[in-house]
Amino acid sequence: QVQLVESGGGLVQAGGSLRLSCAASGRTFSSYAMGWFRQAPGKEREFVAFISYSGGITYYTDSVKGRFTISRDNAKNAVYLQMNSLKPEDTAVYYCAARKESSGSVEPGRYAYWGQGTQVTVSS
Repeated sequence: QVQLVESGGGLVQAGGSLRLSCAASGRTFSSYAMGWFRQAPGKEREFVAFISYSGGITYYTDSVKGRFTISRDNAKNAVYLQMNSLKPEDTAVYYCAARKESSGSVEPGRYAYWGQGTQVTVSS
């Protein structure tokens, strides 16, 4: 079992930055690949980025490449999403998710554990 708690969301102007954090419970965090997803009002949940259990592999959706960076600290049981050059279309609730596999997935159904989400609002 893994429990996930996101933090770091907020209101920011376009072009600004935010750093999301996801704190995980449990002793086997390093066994889980982690993902970030987001959901805007009236839209389906969409993939943002994932990182492998070791941190050696990362993958991003095209719309955030070059702007967002996913990272993890297995000693702290945490995963992060650094978001730079934010755009109004990045506005959404952001969720972290965990799957007990070496690598992540772009499919939300492949993740067994989810946090409650944190709101990110980017004003124009």
